[in-house]
Amino acid sequence: MDYFHLNDKTKIRTNCRFPTPIQYAVDILKRDMGKVLDAGTRLKDDRQSIIEIGYVSEPDKDNWEQYIISFSQTNGMKTMHVQGNDELGIIYGVLYVSKVYLNIDPYWFWADLSVQKKDSISIPMKQVISKQPKVRYRGWFVNDEVCLIGWKKEYPPTREVWLPVFEALLRLGGNMVIPGTDLPRHGIHFELASELGLWITHHHAEPLGAEMFKRAFPDKQASYTRHQDLYESLWEEAIQQQKDKKVIWVLSFRGQGDEPFWKQDSSYDTPEKRGELISNVIAKQLHLVKNYVEEPVCCVALYGEISELYKSGNISLPDGIIKVWADNGYGKMVSRRNGNEDFRIPSVPEGTDQGKQGLYYHVTFHDLQASNHLTMFPSSPSIISRELENAIQYGGDDYLLVNAGNIRMHLYSLELVSEIWKNGKVDTKDCLTRFIKRLYSSHHQELSNLYHQYFECTILYGEHEDNRAGEQFYHHPVRKIISHWIQGKYGQNLPSLNWVTGDRSFSEQVQWLKEKCEDYVERWSELMRKCEQLHVRLNNNDKQRFADQLIIQVKLHESGCKGFIDVCTAFHYFREKKYPEAFVYASEAIWHYQKGYEAMRLSEHGKWKDFYKADWLTNVESTIQNVDTLRKFIRMYGDSPDFFLWYKKYLMPEKEKYIYLENTHRKPLTDDELAKRLKEVLF
Repeated sequence: MDYFHLNDKTKIRTNCRFPTPIQYAVDILKRDMGKVLDAGTRLKDDRQSIIEIGYVSEPDKDNWEQYIISFSQTNGMKTMHVQGNDELGIIYGVLYVSKVYLNIDPYWFWADLSVQKKDSISIPMKQVISKQPKVRYRGWFVNDEVCLIGWKKEYPPTREVWLPVFEALLRLGGNMVIPGTDLPRHGIHFELASELGLWITHHHAEPLGAEMFKRAFPDKQASYTRHQDLYESLWEEAIQQQKDKKVIWVLSFRGQGDEPFWKQDSSYDTPEKRGELISNVIAKQLHLVKNYVEEPVCCVALYGEISELYKSGNISLPDGIIKVWADNGYGKMVSRRNGNEDFRIPSVPEGTDQGKQGLYYHVTFHDLQASNHLTMFPSSPSIISRELENAIQYGGDDYLLVNAGNIRMHLYSLELVSEIWKNGKVDTKDCLTRFIKRLYSSHHQELSNLYHQYFECTILYGEHEDNRAGEQFYHHPVRKIISHWIQGKYGQNLPSLNWVTGDRSFSEQVQWLKEKCEDYVERWSELMRKCEQLHVRLNNNDKQRFADQLIIQVKLHESGCKGFIDVCTAFHYFREKKYPEAFVYASEAIWHYQKGYEAMRLSEHGKWKDFYKADWLTNVESTIQNVDTLRKFIRMYGDSPDFFLWYKKYLMPEKEKYIYLENTHRKPLTDDELAKRLKEVLF
C-alpha cells in the first residue's frame, strides 16, 4: 500500500475562502502539526505533500456533518483531500486528521497530555468516510461553572478559558452548547462558540436566550399577564441578536431564578391555568422566531413542573419542535427530587412515532443535597449507558444536552456520553479501557480497576440504584446540622434532611447519617491506600495526571466522609455534656475536611493555578469554617470565659494546679493545640 507522508514540509491548501469556523479548525490543525512534527529532529523527511481542505463537489443535505478523507498523487506530489458536506463536516474532518494521524487527544488540554514528537508520519492512502452520529444535536451545557469563572481574574471568562472547552467539545463530535449560566451579556462566550461553528442553545430558564425580566425591569412584577408587551420585547430583541447564527431556540416559560412562574404570580393557582399560559407563551415565542428565521430549529425542555403539566395534559405543544426530557440529576430518567419530595415520575421519550424528542442529562449536578460537582458521576457508568441507550432507542435521538459542569473533573463521564451520541450505545468496560490507555502510559489494568472501584465506594443512601452520593453529601447536610445545633434546635426534627433520613428526631437523623458514612468510610480509605501504592510506581507525568484526575476525588470523598462522621460523633458527646470530647471530635472533623481542601490546592499547579479558587457550590472551605465555628461554640461549654479551665483540669501537671500564679501562667492554647493535647489524654 502506498503512503502519504506527513512532515514539517507538508503544506495546507484550501479550495475556497472559508468562513470563520473552518478557519479556526485549520488553525488548530496547523498548531497541532507544529507541536508534533519536529523540524529539529536528526532524521529528516524531505518528501513534500499537501493537505487540501474544502467542500465536497456536490454536497448532500441528508448527509449532514459528513466528511471524506481521500488521497491522490500527481507528478509525484501526494495530496490528502479533507472534504465535508457542510461547515461542521469540514471541521470534523480536519479534527480527525489531528486526532488519528497526529495523535492529539480530545482531552490534551484538560488532562495535560503531552505529544510525541515525530519527524514524519506515514499514513495509508486509504479513503475514510465518516459515519453519521446517532444524535442530531448533541453537546454540553457548561453549567454551575464556578471553577471556570474563578480560574482567571477576568470576569466574565475570557477567550483563554472558553477556547479549550469548545475545542474539546468539537473534538468529541459535539455540535451544540449552552456556554455558561447567567453570565453577563457582554461576555465572549456565545459569540466565540458561534465563531467555532457550534449551534447555540439556551437555558430553560432563559427562553430564546433573552435577558431575565427582573434584570431588564427590576421595578416591575414578573407577570406575563400584566406585562406581556415587555416580555415579548425582550424575546424579540434576543431573536434579532441571534437570527443570523446557528441557534436551537428554546421555547419555555419559567419564573425568575429558575423556578415556577406562579411563585411570582399567585393568580395562576390551578394546573389548568398554568398549562394554558405556558402553551400560549410557547406558541407566541414560536411565532416571533418564525418572523425572523426561516425553518427554525426549536425545542422545549420538559423539566420540573413543565413536564408534570405536559404529562397531565395541561400543556399543548406545536408540531415540529423537539420535546426534551430530563433526568433527575443523578442519571435516572425520572423527575428530579424537589426538597423532600421524590415522586420519580418517568421522564422518557414517548416513542419514535411521537415527533422529535431529545434528552437533557446530568453527569454533574448541584442540588444542595447529595450531588456531585467537584467529583465524578457517583453511580455506576452502566446507569449512563442504559438510561441514554434506552431513551435514544425510544425516540430521543434528535437532541442530547449534557450538563458538563467545569469539564476537568468529569472527563470519563463525558467520554461515555460522547460514545453514545456517536453510536447510540457504548460498552462501558471497553470505553474505560480505551480511556485509561489514552490518559496513562502504563499500569492500565490496575488503573482501570481503581476507576471501577470508585463507583463501588460511593454511599448508597436510598433504595434506588441512582441514590448514590457525590461529594456535596458531606458538606451541605453537615452545614445544616451545625446551624440547627448551634441554634439550640436539636430537640426538633431538621426537615431539610428528611429526604435522606426520613421524618425522625434530630438526634436520630444525626445518628442515621453517621452510620451511613461509617458503612462506607473504610471503602474510601482502602481505595485511597491502593491509589497511593500505585501512585509511587507511575512515571512523573502519569503521577500528576493520576493525582489530578482520580486521587483528588477519592480524597474529597474520604476526607468528607471522615469529617461527617466526626461532626456526628461530636454531637453525640455534646448531648452527653462531654464537652471536651465533643471539642476534640469537632477538631478532628476540621482536620479531615482540610485534607480535601489541601488536595484541591495541590491540583492547582502550572496552568491550573486558582482553578478551585471559586469552589462556591460544594464549598469545602465554608464547611471548614462552619465546623470551626462549631468548635468554638463547644468550647464555650466549660472552658469559658478564660479558656484555661480544660487545660488546668486535663493537661496541667497535678503538682502545679494549686500553686500556679494565674496572672503569669494563663496563655490560652489555640483550638488546634488544645484539641491535639486533649486527644492524647481523653482517647
